[in-house]
Amino acid sequence: MTTRISKTLNNLFRNQSASGIAIFLAVVVAMLLANSPFKGLYQSLIHTEISLGIGEFFISESIILWINDGLMAIFFLQVGLELKREIIGGKLSSFKKAILPIGAAIGGMVVPAVIYLIFNFNSATEQGWGIPMATDIAFAIGVLALFGNRIPVGLKVFLIALAIVDDLGAVLVIAIFYTSGISYMDLLNGVLFFLVLVGGSYIGIRKAWFYALVGIGGVWLAFFFSGVHPTIAGILTAFAIPGKVKIKEEDYLMNLQKLHLQFLETESIRGSFISEKQLNILEEIKQKTNDAETPLQKIEHQLAPIVGFFILPLFALVNTGIHIHGDSIEIISHPVSLGIGFGLLVGKFTGIMGASWLLVKLKIAELQEGVSWMHLCGVATIAGIGFTMSLFITELAFASEEYVFIAKLSILFTSLLAGVVGGLILWYSSKKIHSSSTHTDNSQ
Repeated sequence: MTTRISKTLNNLFRNQSASGIAIFLAVVVAMLLANSPFKGLYQSLIHTEISLGIGEFFISESIILWINDGLMAIFFLQVGLELKREIIGGKLSSFKKAILPIGAAIGGMVVPAVIYLIFNFNSATEQGWGIPMATDIAFAIGVLALFGNRIPVGLKVFLIALAIVDDLGAVLVIAIFYTSGISYMDLLNGVLFFLVLVGGSYIGIRKAWFYALVGIGGVWLAFFFSGVHPTIAGILTAFAIPGKVKIKEEDYLMNLQKLHLQFLETESIRGSFISEKQLNILEEIKQKTNDAETPLQKIEHQLAPIVGFFILPLFALVNTGIHIHGDSIEIISHPVSLGIGFGLLVGKFTGIMGASWLLVKLKIAELQEGVSWMHLCGVATIAGIGFTMSLFITELAFASEEYVFIAKLSILFTSLLAGVVGGLILWYSSKKIHSSSTHTDNSQ
């Protein structure tokens, strides 16, 4: 019974769609708190100052900034690990695999930014052009998960690859356009610490603590004081973590078989304890297993539940507590709201579909097996779920609380609409394909 419960919980924590549900629940709680008699307590809590330091060296930030600047660096670390894995041997490992999602992601970033600028060009809100560029992978995968096996595997692969490239694009936008007042000495220190990580990877250091210590204590701190957003440290650290095994698969299996036979041949002792020799064999098996894993995949696997069920829900809890007030017509018609709304709904769809159609038409890329243009329309609409990255960029883009309020409200409403409309398109396309296949089977 205990084993079954443990297995169920483990499967739950590895499920991206379940993570999306956790984030959604955090949004609901945040909105209820912000629009209840407890709104003052909620605001006071998330803006409480916390100081960490040793001697004269200390950092003092509010809880919301510790989460946005600190914990979110771990989210970006996971994004970087996922991106590196896909480039080395996954969905982005070859031109043929990568070109369609990369092209679609670029189209899905450029067009929304242009649409936002059409509504906000040469105004105080112009800086928010990066807000509608991003897709939230947890929510997007969550919508696809609702359809189970009725959705072709190729469509899920396309969306995941697109969202990963999309995240990289958002990181570059943050690094280049949402950074000011740079301290070049601190930035140089950050680069030097990054080179230490690269050197450690090159000489074969595979311990997670080394990358955590230098990545957080060196790269993150240096970027924090440099003026460049410290979440970039997460991406850089990820790219320095080794993505190669120390022992080949066939050698590992051969060693495992040999050690297994040795264990069986070793005389055991009475009771529940094992002999010293058996213990040594088990330790050697552990070491060989560790050598057969890549540090990259191991760390990514360990971070997945932490990011999905702790960091992102916590980020949502402190960033989406919006106290709804003011004239709804005025909010909806505000240039920020129009730019984000049309950017995420129209821009994402137009950019992704336009780029995909052009690449397929020019025979540079092709749709994966089982994926129809109607499927792609559904995914292009679902990509309008901006949430995490959009909220993150909002905090960087605007100093005005009024603009932040309007932007966050627009992101929440538009993301919900994109998920519902995209889901309906996918439901219609899967129903149509199912009906067509049933008709074919009956006629035969």
